[in-house]
Amino acid sequence: MQTGHIAKSGRNRSLISQRVRGVSPSGIRKFFDILASMEGVISLGVGEPDFVTPWNIREAAISSVEKGYTHYTSNYGLLELREEVARYLKRLYGVEYDPKTEILITVGVSEGLDLAMRALVDPGDEVLIPDPSYVAYSPLATLAGAAVVPVPTTLENNFKLMPHDLESKISGRSKAIIMGYPCNPTGAVMSRDELQKVADLALEHGLIIASDEIYARLVYGIEHTCVASLPGMRDSTVLLGGFSKAFAMTGWRIGYAAATEEIIEAMMKVHQYTLMCAPITGQMAALEALRSKDALVDEMLEEYDRRRKVIVRGLNEMGLTCFEPQGAFYAFPSIKITGLTSDEFAQQLLEEEKVAVVAGSAFGQYGEGHVRCCYATSMSDLQEAVERIGRFVKRHKV
Repeated sequence: MQTGHIAKSGRNRSLISQRVRGVSPSGIRKFFDILASMEGVISLGVGEPDFVTPWNIREAAISSVEKGYTHYTSNYGLLELREEVARYLKRLYGVEYDPKTEILITVGVSEGLDLAMRALVDPGDEVLIPDPSYVAYSPLATLAGAAVVPVPTTLENNFKLMPHDLESKISGRSKAIIMGYPCNPTGAVMSRDELQKVADLALEHGLIIASDEIYARLVYGIEHTCVASLPGMRDSTVLLGGFSKAFAMTGWRIGYAAATEEIIEAMMKVHQYTLMCAPITGQMAALEALRSKDALVDEMLEEYDRRRKVIVRGLNEMGLTCFEPQGAFYAFPSIKITGLTSDEFAQQLLEEEKVAVVAGSAFGQYGEGHVRCCYATSMSDLQEAVERIGRFVKRHKV
């Protein structure tokens, strides 16, 4: 008998479900085992702030443990935190939610997206996803039983979702759109007018938009547009946000979902049977984060902006065409001048110059020909990485 199969009625059957077998491992994690065994590597791979969570947020979590806040919360999350999230969304974007019935505290945005897909999608429904996009979007839709329909975005359009490209992919089976702007991996941002055209198509065809806005606070010289704030979109959007990026709280794993009562109730059903509730210590930390002064976020944003300019200038000067990202903390340069595939570029760069980047193909078929460089690292490491990449490109330019 082959390993991984069981015999039944004289036939072999896989132990692992077909749905899971059809999902590839995350390309972001591909080189982690190699990195762990190599010295002197500069990682531009993982999308994680290099800042430590601000002290007042850590102190609030420590204090909560000392005071005995160690029990379950409501499945929806601490009401006090949901009320603060509601005030936060109204203050920043003018969109209102009932904290008792329209906000759910999740274990990061990834869980929120998983819940949204499982709550909304039936097997055979189609979910449209801009490509390239965050590595979890397509797998989570697939695991919910959806057929994933990639919608290409290109360097020529600064990786924005073009309405005509989206409309050409909509069919009678289309149910939802997953998108995230500012975008991981490209750093692309869409203006209010551009998002409105996408929203109009969603309303016309009765589609729900699952809007991942985890990078909403990390934009440079422009204003973020919340999809739910667009005319007619509040009830047709699952708004997903969290604390990982803007507040340097990746390890705390706290996010939130905001939507209509019907959708939040459906998501909560899945949430309560899989995770019960988000960890209370993380929720207490998130509460303090929302009550903090915006200066904490602004200081980190200013530093990211300095790094953004350094890496974009450096990549373009060495011949790796890179548009100016207006959000998040990623550069997504073209590597076509090397003649290497994105996987080859990432692998050989790591081996030859000890710089880790992520192959663009990890983010979808249209990410091929690019690599993702995360500039949420120290300025000194970033400058050294640019020098190493420059040497590599000079050797491999065709």
